[in-house]
Amino acid sequence: MSTDSVYKVIELVGTSETSWEDAAMQAVQAAKGSLHALRIGEVKAMDLKINENGDVVAYRVKLDVSFKLDA
Repeated sequence: MSTDSVYKVIELVGTSETSWEDAAMQAVQAAKGSLHALRIGEVKAMDLKINENGDVVAYRVKLDVSFKLDA
């Protein structure tokens, strides 16, 4: 039996009106609906949307997520 594995990495973008952490969770929750064997998430960038009044109205996280490919 081999312990070798192959993983694919994709970029996800999650958004939230609450926080960067919630934005990351939203992305992972959406991905787990169509992907299985999710392994690692690595945040690559965080930004936010500011309205014309200078208020933060949305948080956005770009993250790479890996998942195991079926053998």
